[in-house]
Amino acid sequence: MKSLCTTIKIVMLCYLVFNLSTVYGQQAPQYTQYMYNTAVLNSGYSSRGILEATLLHRSQWVGIDGAPETQSFSVQGRLRERVGIGLTAINDNIGAANNLDVNGTFSYEIPTGYFTKLSLGINAGIDVLKVDWSKGTYQDGLDPIFAENVNKLRPVFGAGAYFHSDRWYVGVSTHNFLNSQIYNDNEIEVTDRKSQYYVMAGYVMDLSDNLKFKPAILTKHVAGAPITVDVSGNFLIKETLALGLAYRYNDAVSALVGLHISKSFFLGYAYDYSITGLESYNDGSHEIILKYNLFDAKKRALSPRFF
Repeated sequence: MKSLCTTIKIVMLCYLVFNLSTVYGQQAPQYTQYMYNTAVLNSGYSSRGILEATLLHRSQWVGIDGAPETQSFSVQGRLRERVGIGLTAINDNIGAANNLDVNGTFSYEIPTGYFTKLSLGINAGIDVLKVDWSKGTYQDGLDPIFAENVNKLRPVFGAGAYFHSDRWYVGVSTHNFLNSQIYNDNEIEVTDRKSQYYVMAGYVMDLSDNLKFKPAILTKHVAGAPITVDVSGNFLIKETLALGLAYRYNDAVSALVGLHISKSFFLGYAYDYSITGLESYNDGSHEIILKYNLFDAKKRALSPRFF
């Protein structure tokens, strides 16, 4: 039985970590609290205030050796009324692989109506992929793919559009247009990076003076893989406490809770329960986010705390 469990873990680790087949390739990190972490997904997103900073940590499939762990950081601010600049950094670990992605962002906001704006953005930076095969245990240690570590630097270039009012938003983006493949000296493909496209939307409605409700959706599209769909619903109680549920199609159900510690600080937590057959082998996924906003005291957004 112990041998069987070990074999199952090895098989799952190879599938989840190394992604040696071009069918799966190198995929971007996923976030349950995507509705609060928009800047790393869409370069067209413009800060609702003078300055915005977001820090997120995600531990996925806790209990499985080598399971993904992700940290993301974004900061952005307005140079002028319509111009914004920022910086995003994503550190993604999965098994023997570490991926560090650092980008500068630029956005320009165009008024399209009395209450609506269209923000267009670009991002550019670098992606550093490191794979240290010594961190793994293999059934066939003589396989040539494990003979050489990987340390590659690749350019990143993406764009996004974010159309919104004070009550709703719709966005389309890709973090990177540039596909790339990495091969070792034996011409064996180690990883295949493909462009991933995001479509997002959300709407804030007042249920009462002290209760708001925000449904949101995020879809992810990448060539050669099924479309990933995340849907969520969050309630905001007395502009202070946020409670919600989320569902990632064929993958996980999630519970979310958030607290507006002050006008500027928001702290959020999400727990994912796997529904893929992995639920027996992991203790779920945990995600925590801290967000800071510096608002212009002369202006007031109708829903500055919900997106």
